[in-house]
Amino acid sequence: MHHQTRDRYDVLRSKPMELASAQRVDAADVDAIHQVASKYYRLIFIDSGNDESDPMWRRMIDHTDQLVVATTTRDDHAEAGALLLEALAERDERTAQLAKNAVVVVNQADPKANNAARVADGYRAIARDAITIPHDPAMVDGVLRYGSLRPATQRAWLAAGAAVARGL
Repeated sequence: MHHQTRDRYDVLRSKPMELASAQRVDAADVDAIHQVASKYYRLIFIDSGNDESDPMWRRMIDHTDQLVVATTTRDDHAEAGALLLEALAERDERTAQLAKNAVVVVNQADPKANNAARVADGYRAIARDAITIPHDPAMVDGVLRYGSLRPATQRAWLAAGAAVARGL
């Protein structure tokens, strides 16, 4: 674990200097990691890729209590998230419930984009909530600090956190 003193959380991360193929995690590894982490942490956040064919990804979904789908205002990103929720809805009853209760966070990564509300509206038919995050230069590069975000961005992230918390 890598303790983040200033931000007060711990991270179990991959080794950034190694290729992904050298650090593959399988379904049994996910179970073991989750079992140990559950002893020490009340909340566990797993940031995964969206490879539904990967056994590790499917096992992570089996441990999920609240699904958060992060996307941007780009149409291809938004479509990928929607397809993911639709696939989960068809997998089995439990994952259908996860998809139905998902929170979607739509980040306006492009400062010129003006379709965040439209993208969020498209998700509301297949997820419990969709929150838009306005473009903020403080989110573009480097270390992200809450205090460096614009007030509107801070409020949007608080709304996203509250939406997630309502599902726990």
